[in-house]
Amino acid sequence: MPLRLSVIGTGYLGATHAACMAELGYEVVGLDVDPAKVELLRSGRVPFYEPGLDEVLARNIEAGRLRFTTSFAEVGEFADVHFVCVGTPQAAGAQRADTSQVFGSVESLLPHLRPGALVVGKSTVPVGTADQLAERIAQSGPEGAELAWNPEFLREGFAVEDTLHPDRLVIGVRSQRAEDLLREVYAPVTAQGTPLLVMDFATAELVKVAANSFLATKISFINAMAEVCEAAGADVVQLAGAIGLDPRIGSRFLAAGLGFGGGCLPKDIRAFTARAGELGAEDAVAFLREVDQINLRRRSTTVDLAREVLGGELRGHRVTVLGASFKPDSDDVRDSPSLDVAVAMQAAGADVVVHDPKGLRNAEKVYPNLGYEPDLDAALRGTELVVLGTEWREYRDLDPDRAAGLAGARNVIDARNALDPDAWRAAGWTYRALGRPRI
Repeated sequence: MPLRLSVIGTGYLGATHAACMAELGYEVVGLDVDPAKVELLRSGRVPFYEPGLDEVLARNIEAGRLRFTTSFAEVGEFADVHFVCVGTPQAAGAQRADTSQVFGSVESLLPHLRPGALVVGKSTVPVGTADQLAERIAQSGPEGAELAWNPEFLREGFAVEDTLHPDRLVIGVRSQRAEDLLREVYAPVTAQGTPLLVMDFATAELVKVAANSFLATKISFINAMAEVCEAAGADVVQLAGAIGLDPRIGSRFLAAGLGFGGGCLPKDIRAFTARAGELGAEDAVAFLREVDQINLRRRSTTVDLAREVLGGELRGHRVTVLGASFKPDSDDVRDSPSLDVAVAMQAAGADVVVHDPKGLRNAEKVYPNLGYEPDLDAALRGTELVVLGTEWREYRDLDPDRAAGLAGARNVIDARNALDPDAWRAAGWTYRALGRPRI
């Protein structure tokens, strides 16, 4: 009989994983404690924006391979393998990760597990969490039930592709049986040539936070170089292009600008630093504190540049911020650099209006006092300064002549180095960008 799967938690990770596992041919039940979210998913709609996911979800619900519930008893009775995909946000008032949803999900699942069930953690957790969960399952779970760890490496905006065609699969296991079960689950993926790496719990837990820490460091490195370029009158885009041709370095994640945000990189590097401190290895990752600070400075630098462009004062000036989501092709506004800039400029007295193709509804929940405009032309009309904060394609492709006909003054700050400076200057705009000289 084919394996049957459950997915606990239906956020960005869980909803995608559930739909994609069904796409691979498995019978899958997704669980969430939020009845409204479950009803939405049952209707074939995703409660967030992720390109392509709606279609995969609806197709597999219609095919009868995918359903959703709020009942732990139902998933425990149904599934052989349970993927835990709940959130691990930054703890309130602390740097560490809040793992209460992970432990709470396992506790709720334990009374309903069948003998021999495999619980698979996918959430990003502090190293050592898997050991604690494995001990709990061994103490209170049914005979033969055990834990494995299988970190996720999804990029928002590419989550479906990253699930169905990942660049690698990592599993942390303590038994041959657990390894064999996960090899069976992922057989359709590994058949494409995707490598599957088997390791211990601690290493598997560290893979995700180490990868995110490296990416964050690379982004902050080029943004630190942008600070030097601003002081020296050099061009960070040309600098990045030159060093990126070195095969030891590579060009990916060397795009200088407003920096990283979202629900992963910022909280993951902070939680990693906190956990390393608990383990007595704080000095080894002390550099991540500066990585975080460099990233945050890009936001205040953008506000300072806006003030300079507008003659030293933001108060009373109309400013249009293009972008609310932390990255393009997502409606996720968690720790959005663009929104932080908008809020700071409003606090300094500017009349701020924010546009985003997908993220306005979520942004308004977090910052209800900001001005929002769903129509791009209306957002640009009468503005004295345009700030590109999120590099959506429709902003990169925006005709500077058309924008000039709408704006009240032709000032643009390209905080993502995503626009064509020559084209915007040719249309009469005063063009400024992070890490690039004034011309």
